[in-house]
Order: sequence, then structure tokens, then C-alpha cells
Amino acid sequence: MESVSWPPTSATVRAGEESEQLNNEMTALDEEAQAAPEKRSGTIQSVSIAVRFLQVLANAESELALGEVARRTATGGSTAHRYLQSLVKEGLAKQDPASGLYDLGPAALNIGISALKRVDAVDIAAQHMKSLAQQHAASGGVAIWTDRGPTLVRWYRSAYFSINPLALGDILPIDNTACGLVFQAFLPKAVIDAARKQQPAHFRGTPPSKALLDEVRSGRWAELTSHLLSNVTGQAAPVFDAQQEIVCVMTTVTDLGQLKSADDRDALHREAGLVNQATGGRIFDQRG
Repeated sequence: MESVSWPPTSATVRAGEESEQLNNEMTALDEEAQAAPEKRSGTIQSVSIAVRFLQVLANAESELALGEVARRTATGGSTAHRYLQSLVKEGLAKQDPASGLYDLGPAALNIGISALKRVDAVDIAAQHMKSLAQQHAASGGVAIWTDRGPTLVRWYRSAYFSINPLALGDILPIDNTACGLVFQAFLPKAVIDAARKQQPAHFRGTPPSKALLDEVRSGRWAELTSHLLSNVTGQAAPVFDAQQEIVCVMTTVTDLGQLKSADDRDALHREAGLVNQATGGRIFDQRG
């Protein structure tokens, strides 16, 4: 039988401490492996995990406690603490000294501001509308507001929809298009009234009710059928900037018969949601 000396020697204590340290390191590595189970070729895994923490802080409604950050990132507490402290050190996150809660730091805010300065909402929306027109039986484009009303500054014809009542540079009726309704829902009334005077009554249509504009504003969406041509449906969705002000409107026209599937009917709304994420605009709720 092997004898055990007591009290333990210093060598025994050191061996125990080293074993405990090794176990802690292995536990941390296991947590990181759980945080990023798939290795991505050509990427640095720890950077990907750090970005996940930043995304959680960015999407949070307020400052977060360590435990909540760990829960939302699906990591252990020790892993979350190490990553957050590293982000704090670099200024990408900050920790309230009194409450211990975490939030985005000044460096993250500077990066966000720099990114916003480079955003061109019309170009971003145009890229998405071009792709939509190529994949769906709907022609579409981007309209901006001018002193004469909504004006198409980008327009893409669909190969699957031959009827095209609209063209690049067209000024759209304020009251008789989905695009016009969206602008009315988010622009000051005085701006709308000034442009309405520039359009003949037979062209602009009948002003919408307050209830209709409230509905458009709430859903960030407008749809009209047979307003320009029989059985032709127009759809429109707003694009906002980081100050939550409307910049432009994404709009489509298609035959009503082409909107039978949910995928076709909601295509514009999905694209508008992606564009607003890129511009720092409002988050779109899923339709339906």
C-alpha cells in the first residue's frame, strides 16, 4: 500500500495548483469551443466570437449584466467575462463602475459613426431592387421626394413582367400610388401639401384618410391595386437613415396574379428590412 505523507510537501501543493490551473484552462477552452462549434476556413475564431459579444451589446435595449451577456452569447460566465474585459480594454465596450453593467464603448460608437458617414441609402436600396427585379415577376426601383412629389431615380424592369407603366425619371402621383402614400406617412404635412399643389387633381388622385396613413405608418408598407392599370399592383416600403428620417422609398409594380405566393408578396418587405439594417434605419417586423 502506497503511503501518503501529511502535511503535503510544497511539491505536492504546486502539482495540485498546476492541475487545477490546467483544468480551468481546459474548461475555458471547452466554453470557447461551444461558443464557436464550427471552424471557419480563413477566419480567426476569437474575432468571430468577440463580434458576437458586440452584436449582443448593440442589439440590447439597455446595459446588460455579465450573466445576461453570457446567456445571449451562449457562452459560460468566465468566457463572457474575459471577452468583455478585452473589449473594455480596447474601448469597444464599457462597464459601469457602480452597477457592473456592460454597454458599447466609445471606440464602437466611433466605428458606427464612421460607417454611417459612408452610407448611401439610395445606392444600397438600388442594389436590392435590381436583385429583386431579376428574381421576381416585378419591376421595381427607388424614389426620392422632390418639390413635385415622388420621383423615380432608379428603375429596373423585370424579365418576367412585361407591362411597365413606369420609367426612370417619372414623377408619381402623390395620392394614387403606394409610393406616394409611404412618403405621406413619414413626411411633414406642409411638405406634402406644397408638392400636391404642383400636381393636377386628375393626376395626383384623392387624398388618403388619416386612418389609412396611420396604417401605412404602423406597417411601414403600402399596397394599391388597379390604381394605374387594371390588375396591376404597386407596393412600397420606406428607407430610413440613422436619425429615423425617411430618405427614399423602394417600390414595385407587378400583375396581381404574380402575388399569389407569400414569397412573392413579401419580397419587397424583406428587401426593405435588409436595406434599413444597412442604413441604420428602423427594424422591420416580419409581415404576416
